Amino acid sequence: MMTKVLVVVTNNHRFGDQKRATGLWLSESVHFHAVMAAHQIDVDYMSPRGGYVPLDPGSLADMDDTTWQFYDDEKFRNQYLAKTLAPADVNPADYAAIYFAGGHGVLWDFPNNPDLAKVADAIHQNGGITAAVCHGVVGLLGLHATDGTELIAGKHVAGFSNEEEAINQLTDAVPFLTEDALIKAGGQYTSAQAYTEHVVVDGKLVTGQNPQSAKGVADAVVKLLQA
Repeated sequence: MMTKVLVVVTNNHRFGDQKRATGLWLSESVHFHAVMAAHQIDVDYMSPRGGYVPLDPGSLADMDDTTWQFYDDEKFRNQYLAKTLAPADVNPADYAAIYFAGGHGVLWDFPNNPDLAKVADAIHQNGGITAAVCHGVVGLLGLHATDGTELIAGKHVAGFSNEEEAINQLTDAVPFLTEDALIKAGGQYTSAQAYTEHVVVDGKLVTGQNPQSAKGVADAVVKLLQA
């Protein structure tokens, strides 16, 4: 299997019918992407509908050097953010891992999405790694293990905590709470202190709690790829 990784990002630009912008939390894709690049691992970006990826304005308010490096890169903006692949464009056999990046936008277009699940399930069935961070873990909802059961049922998982959503003051703005959804789907959920790195590896499933965990998720994925 060639070592290439598929990064999944949202197309959704607002909180439902509220006049509040959202989208991809940029650091969650680029901190992961940077680790892959450092190990000469190619990545492609896929979104539920393909094409343009809106960025959560909050994720541009306080960017670190890695995020600026990608945001300043015209090729990154024009290729990875403006022209994501649609699921129909993707051959799952090309990828050794799939990674669901977050941002509140994903709460509307990731969960139980049959097009995303078709790609992700095929990567899993090919022996690939499934990874996700922050709100992106809701992309795991509706994915299946090789025996057809819910992928995260009985698995140790992390994801954006109810405490962190409360700190955001967005508990009532989201359609559901990420932590609650993981537990409802049978995930063995754990969390660390709010906004501190927390990465959980269970077999070939890697999950991270928050934006601070994106690099750690990437490091864990590389370790599995090299095993």
